Amino acid sequence: MELGRINLYRITLPFQGSFSISRLEGRSSTRIVVEIIADQGKIQGYGEGLPIAFVTGETPETVIKDVEAFAGGKFFPRDLEDIAQIWDFVDRLPEGKEHNAAVCATEMALLDVLGKAQGRPLLDYLPRRFFSPTISYGASITLGDRARIEQICRMIKSMGIGHIRIKMGSDLEQNRTTLQTVQEVLGPDCAKRGDPNGVWDFDLAMQHLPLLKEYGVRIIEEPMPSTSQGFVEFAKAVQSEGLTLMACESAPTLGELEKIIDQGYYHMFNVKLCRSGGFRRTLRIVDHLRRLTRPFQIGCTLGEAGLLSAAGRALCLVCSDAVTYDGSYDRFMLKENIVEEDVGFGYGGAAGPLGGKGLGVTVKGKSLSRLSDFSTSLVIR
Repeated sequence: MELGRINLYRITLPFQGSFSISRLEGRSSTRIVVEIIADQGKIQGYGEGLPIAFVTGETPETVIKDVEAFAGGKFFPRDLEDIAQIWDFVDRLPEGKEHNAAVCATEMALLDVLGKAQGRPLLDYLPRRFFSPTISYGASITLGDRARIEQICRMIKSMGIGHIRIKMGSDLEQNRTTLQTVQEVLGPDCAKRGDPNGVWDFDLAMQHLPLLKEYGVRIIEEPMPSTSQGFVEFAKAVQSEGLTLMACESAPTLGELEKIIDQGYYHMFNVKLCRSGGFRRTLRIVDHLRRLTRPFQIGCTLGEAGLLSAAGRALCLVCSDAVTYDGSYDRFMLKENIVEEDVGFGYGGAAGPLGGKGLGVTVKGKSLSRLSDFSTSLVIR
């Protein structure tokens, strides 16, 4: 199969409401969609990269530049026939978190176009040792006032979801109100983890500790940078109370994750496909955690559209040993999607394989141009 052209689209999709976190005003999200044209236009493959500047330093502009550089490189698989060519190509790309969204989008588009050419689903190219035919997603509660939190909680309850991530900020009383509302609507048996996205300092973190215990929050996700004053003392206090610290933003690459493990304060890890650079790199992280018997969850990036949701589904299904799963939220979050299919989940968060070739979703071709505020095209030589 000859790869002839790559089209890149910068697309900002508005949210249905506010989905803010402590580090981002959640009104919309901007992604780069990679479209690979093969066999003189007979086959198209698609990938999505969603850069988050405060995590990896990437922007939509850097993703575009990276993908252009990757496609023009010596090892790009212009004549694509086998999955080994994709893995070899990814292994030769620059290391470092500042390229990961671009690597993810490029790898995803190559996998999609190969699957369509060979009539095979994405799952056929992934390891099946930990495959499960179904997984159950959790739900996320964003920052907001009491009315907004109650609205989200009631929707979660109606869907029978029993595991939630609670976004928290630097306002202790707002966080208290959120936890009270969650308890009132969802009850004490709902499994909870708190996620301040790294905005707490030592004093604020210590003030939250009894509050977290009171409302049954068992996992605290990246409360502050590990370089912050008092982090070690807080980490020890968390452990003594029987709670678990989970690393997230600070562990986008295998090298950074290894350093965190050596420090010994984080005992769980949130693994994300786009942030870690696609399947090849993410599965290496997961395999490393498995060897060390460290618990992990499969997360997602705020504002993922249908392509990343479809890819994330495949990752979740080959990680049946994950503690929990986040993702496939685009139906609830986005006003408009870039794929025709509903990549959602059922009651209790239940979800299985999407079926079909490649990613298993159909991109709205005409919508890419309409939704894009910038696009560029390059011939693969």
